[in-house]
Amino acid sequence: MATFAKTTFNTARYASARPTYPRQLFDFVFQHHERTPGARWDTAVDLGCGTGQATIELTPFKNIVGVDPSAGMIEKATQGVQALGLADRVRFVQSAAESLAFVEDGSVDLVVSAQAAHWFDWATLWPEAARILRSGGTLAAWGYSEFRLARYPFATPLIHAYAQGADPRDSIGPHWEQPGRTILDNHLQAIPDAPRGAFSACERVYFTGTHHAGLPAPRPVILRKRTTWAGLMEYLRTFSALHTFQERNPEDAGRADGDVALRFWRRLKEEVAAREGRGLPGDEEEVEVEWPMALILATRA
Repeated sequence: MATFAKTTFNTARYASARPTYPRQLFDFVFQHHERTPGARWDTAVDLGCGTGQATIELTPFKNIVGVDPSAGMIEKATQGVQALGLADRVRFVQSAAESLAFVEDGSVDLVVSAQAAHWFDWATLWPEAARILRSGGTLAAWGYSEFRLARYPFATPLIHAYAQGADPRDSIGPHWEQPGRTILDNHLQAIPDAPRGAFSACERVYFTGTHHAGLPAPRPVILRKRTTWAGLMEYLRTFSALHTFQERNPEDAGRADGDVALRFWRRLKEEVAAREGRGLPGDEEEVEVEWPMALILATRA
């Protein structure tokens, strides 16, 4: 997570190129919360809020707090809520998720974490979440793993080789911060269940479709984005591992055939052209990207 805190990390590109969480996901979480007898809708806290993409979807709650250790992310998130006219209901605090001294005991109805749970120290986070949640409150943490091209399943091995491979010239695999990335790609299974006693229930939901058939009771994929090949290139440039790769290999940017991300993007296009017996897809041609996603839901006792 340290990469996102660097001043050289492009938070504006990150905010615009990343997928947005579907309404279906928030409805699923809210419906889970309202099934608890006496569920309240006063305060929600978003841990590892980044640019506030999930934070601004928590408007069924009267008061909303976004928490992130990165000053750059907090600045971008604050600008976003001001533009939306939500500044009177949403505030942001620069802090680690595991240390929430500014939140009173038993004062929170919903804690969420979107694409950040794999960075947390859950031995500390679970007790802190239990402290701030009121009885019947909900914790919902989700994360999405390696992307897929919905129409081109044959491209998955290429994606895997780029994102998780070991080739020092053509893969960003060795440059992810660990163990966070592995936890994410393994669908948050390494995160321990909520401690019994403090929490009355804990369940895991996998919106992974056919991509990871070994997971229990997989549901259809719900996180998708229709973009262009140019838009896909912008998404690839948000990878923290690419940022680290470029820091460690500054000469790569000067290659005549493009940097490591551009070379991978071209290989994807070439694979699509070869498999479909046609010319290379144009930069403005539409492509559908989807992400398998895991969700942890816990209820405070």
